[in-house]
Amino acid sequence: MFDSTILQLGGQGPLISLLAGIVAIVLLLVVLDLPPFIALVVAGLVVGIVTPQVAFADIPGEFATAFGEGMAGIGIPILMAAVIGKSMIESGAADRIVRGFSSVVGEDRTELSLFGSSFVIAIPVFFDNVFYLLAPLARAARSRTGGNYALFIVAVGAAGAVTHGFVPPTPGPLLAAGEVGANLGATIITGILVGLPTAIVAGLGYGYVINRRMDIPLRDAMGTSVEELEAKVDTPTSALPGLFESLLPILLAVLLVAANTGVETFVGEESGPAAFTGFFGDPNFSLTIAALVAAYTFYRMSDLSSDTFSDELTEALKSGGNIAAITAAGGAFGAMLAAAGAGEYIAGGLEDIGLGLLVTAWIIAAGVRVVQGSATVAIVTTAGIMAPFADQLAANPAYLVMVIGAGATFCSWYNDSGFWIVKEIGGLTQAETLKTWTVATILIGVVGLIVSLIFATILPLA
Repeated sequence: MFDSTILQLGGQGPLISLLAGIVAIVLLLVVLDLPPFIALVVAGLVVGIVTPQVAFADIPGEFATAFGEGMAGIGIPILMAAVIGKSMIESGAADRIVRGFSSVVGEDRTELSLFGSSFVIAIPVFFDNVFYLLAPLARAARSRTGGNYALFIVAVGAAGAVTHGFVPPTPGPLLAAGEVGANLGATIITGILVGLPTAIVAGLGYGYVINRRMDIPLRDAMGTSVEELEAKVDTPTSALPGLFESLLPILLAVLLVAANTGVETFVGEESGPAAFTGFFGDPNFSLTIAALVAAYTFYRMSDLSSDTFSDELTEALKSGGNIAAITAAGGAFGAMLAAAGAGEYIAGGLEDIGLGLLVTAWIIAAGVRVVQGSATVAIVTTAGIMAPFADQLAANPAYLVMVIGAGATFCSWYNDSGFWIVKEIGGLTQAETLKTWTVATILIGVVGLIVSLIFATILPLA
């Protein structure tokens, strides 16, 4: 009987919920400066209190369920990523890889190696896993160069976000391609065609600009102190692990996940090979194996006793647990906005605004993304709305996938778990994350739309 309160306001519930969520998160995080986990939990409960879509008595349970689902998806990968990061830095493996990159592209162009690695790896691998793997390299590069950390973070983040949102077989663009009837091969080619200039502008271009305006210091993160990082800089290369051994954790994780993605995409999820690769390519398993390999190198290169070594890994897990909790809470905050109907409210209001199909699709995807945080939800929602109109396009429907992906990447902020992954694993403040990662995703959205419109006009592929 008591399933609502006077705070749950009628037909304007989605709009009121959205406004309440924005006010709560800004007040708690920016004004009161509460710890992110606490602020996100309180803000999520506030959203539930003012929305009639969730029964009042069910609000805490709904939030806890969303938190648990988020933790189920990212808990083990983040914890293992913390072990990988700690082990690669402490063993000198991360510094060895950075030295290898520098020998190829030059000491002053480490960002090109980080950018290229992220762009390629994120095609078959989820963005968050890419960031887990490359963040230690960015931190090691900052330690070696004494600067350019804003550039390294933006280069890694933007490159990975672009291919994750634009290029199948990552799930979002793969789903959108199927929904709007776009050929998979054409979508992959178009994704690279549109994604590369977008990533260059948002990753390297903006990275160089913001790097001149911000000097982000190294901070303790992922269980590793700044002093431990800096101690590796003066270590001779001969005293570090070999390049192949250093790269092995990353190579294993990427190959295992990529193999599973390839089999599921081109052979089928129900096939016999998929039953095999589905186990080994699951991020929970692949990152666990990568963590064990990285930890072995750490143990081999150290003179620690087994008890001290175990304590070192435990410290990394403590750090990873905090990151996982914050990330899952951010996702749950977005889930409460989604439960309130904020995404559908925005999408419904934009569906008939009368602009061209590509621009309309981008606006809907961007609107849904900003109000509820999940790029995947934004892609699913927008693809479903735009699918009936795909045959009216003068260009290949792959361009429709591109603008949906661009809009769904637009403006990652507090309600996106990716925001908290970049902040916590990168060791950034909220303000630094907003100025680097959030602005980069805004640029990805805008530049991705512009580049898509240009190519759709001069190279329609119809």
